[in-house]
Amino acid sequence: MKKKRKKKSESLKLLEYAAVYSMLFITRITALIIARKISNVLGDILFFCVKKRRNIALENLRNAFKNEKSEQEIKEIARQSCRSFFFTFIEIVKIRYIFAKLDIINNHQSNARDIVKLFGKAKEIHDEAGGCIFVTPHIGNWEILPHVSSAAGLPLAIVARPLDNQHLEKLVYADRTSTGQIVIPKRNAFFALQNILKQGTSIGMLPDQSTMKGLLIDFFGRKATTTPIPAMLALKFKRPIVVVACCRKRGDYQYDVIVSDPIRPGEYTSKKAEIIRITGEMNRNMEAIIRKYPGQYLWMHNRWKRYKGKKEFMS
Repeated sequence: MKKKRKKKSESLKLLEYAAVYSMLFITRITALIIARKISNVLGDILFFCVKKRRNIALENLRNAFKNEKSEQEIKEIARQSCRSFFFTFIEIVKIRYIFAKLDIINNHQSNARDIVKLFGKAKEIHDEAGGCIFVTPHIGNWEILPHVSSAAGLPLAIVARPLDNQHLEKLVYADRTSTGQIVIPKRNAFFALQNILKQGTSIGMLPDQSTMKGLLIDFFGRKATTTPIPAMLALKFKRPIVVVACCRKRGDYQYDVIVSDPIRPGEYTSKKAEIIRITGEMNRNMEAIIRKYPGQYLWMHNRWKRYKGKKEFMS
């Protein structure tokens, strides 16, 4: 029988809030060049000292780039991935304040305008379809989409795990809700997402993590459990899936913004076969982005995990 988790005391919640608030404040005022060096140090500590995560990353890379990259290249990519992981969160703290400003275009003309302009393609697809399903892998800065969407005039709902501390939850999600974004709790999100799409709002998801309730779909030449929810929603509401990503280029706040062509549901005789086709195309689009920027992908996650007793989905 699963034990119930003890509820946190109010004093512990406030202590957590104070610690996170202080960390966010320090990160916000720290120059980006210094923050990058800090993230590099933290990433190296993770790579060299956390054996389990390092081994998962190396094993994933060896299988993904079999006969394509040397062992030295694989180790370097894994190390870059660890550094990128920490820098992403530091960068998110800074970006959330940049995109929250009303004078975003005036204060960050060259960078912000380019990002919003590139997301114009995403908005065109959204407008044409009356809402669509944006998916992004854990690469580069995957948190940019929610912030850019409001600046680009694109209504968006995102799926997020609720926190067990209401003070932290307000702190973390305040900037999102203040700009018109809708945050959907991850638990039983499928039903809420259906209502969101009916209203003509687009949704944003991160579908590149292993899940027991998933389909076995090719990803870098190996079967990986992949959530069918984006494809199921696309099929039910006749909405396209669009793969997006913001990968770093040289220079502060410089990104290669990638917006795929829409993956549209077609005519089918087998619902399951069409869901598999759409999910496979989604994975191929994500794989293409990851191959272009392998050092910015989250290789530490056990993407090809196998689950004991897993039954075929939609059998």
